[in-house]
Amino acid sequence: MNWNSLDASIAPLDLRSCLISRHGRMEYEHYRNQRTATDIAKINSCTKSVLSALICIAMDLGLVPEAETAAADFFPKLASDPDPRKRDITLEHLLTMSAGFEWTEFGGRNSFPRMTRSPHWVDFVLEQPLAYAPGTRMEYNSGISQMLSTLLTEATGMPTARFAETKLFGPLGIEAYEWETDPQGVHAGGFGLRMRPLDLLKFGQLYLQRGQWDGRQLISPERVERSLRPALPSDSHRQGSYGWHWWSDSYAGDAAPDRASLALPYSFARGYGGQYVYVVPDAEAVVVLTADQGKKKQQPVDVFREHIAPQLAQMSIM
Repeated sequence: MNWNSLDASIAPLDLRSCLISRHGRMEYEHYRNQRTATDIAKINSCTKSVLSALICIAMDLGLVPEAETAAADFFPKLASDPDPRKRDITLEHLLTMSAGFEWTEFGGRNSFPRMTRSPHWVDFVLEQPLAYAPGTRMEYNSGISQMLSTLLTEATGMPTARFAETKLFGPLGIEAYEWETDPQGVHAGGFGLRMRPLDLLKFGQLYLQRGQWDGRQLISPERVERSLRPALPSDSHRQGSYGWHWWSDSYAGDAAPDRASLALPYSFARGYGGQYVYVVPDAEAVVVLTADQGKKKQQPVDVFREHIAPQLAQMSIM
């Protein structure tokens, strides 16, 4: 496939990187400059999908219990809370962000910025009231991701980043990274990871290959499938549905309603400021986009849906 036309489309956007691989081979590779190719940079909430992978690996190893387990087994404050509904929160609810906490992520009384200014991030989350019954609504919440990172640290007996080095980054050949921690030294579950674009591509390829890498099954196919499977529609973002800390959507282009079967499904990790990892099974493709949109007062462009998905959709039906 010739992607030369993509150069002109993305040139005005000043992306940090745009990588496209198909069938495990790089087909398009663009960097703002050579330093962008080698420097680590913030991936923001794409961190959540990396954390999801680590939780799945820990479940496969029997270190973290099954998703139906009560979260109160790890967080006793949930069991002692005056609201009995908190006892019903499960690991599944944490992974799908449907625990029911009253949360406004980017502003207001219960929010991600206020959490990061508190002395104990997880306690801040646990103390929030419930706005919904667990499992009934997805509400985007980086505090829940911090709960999962804390849980992983407790269950594995090692820091989240160390577990990643042993079970995920090491096998994928990812050596250059940085990961922020909370005041208790727990690695941030919802943000704070810095990686290189090529390493993000490896991460996406792992999911395209249903958890297999160089002949090793790093994540069981069943947990990969469950992670990417839509669990609840998103009330917090325009696009798609939410699985286990992964987004999902489909692209139908100009297809008429009666041609919905031609829609191209995809899953993606998404980070503030234009960080994306797309996994497109029907096109055997992985797409990585990194940008600095958070620093610029410009109308964000959906590069994937406007410039890449139309070509991938065409390939998938050829």
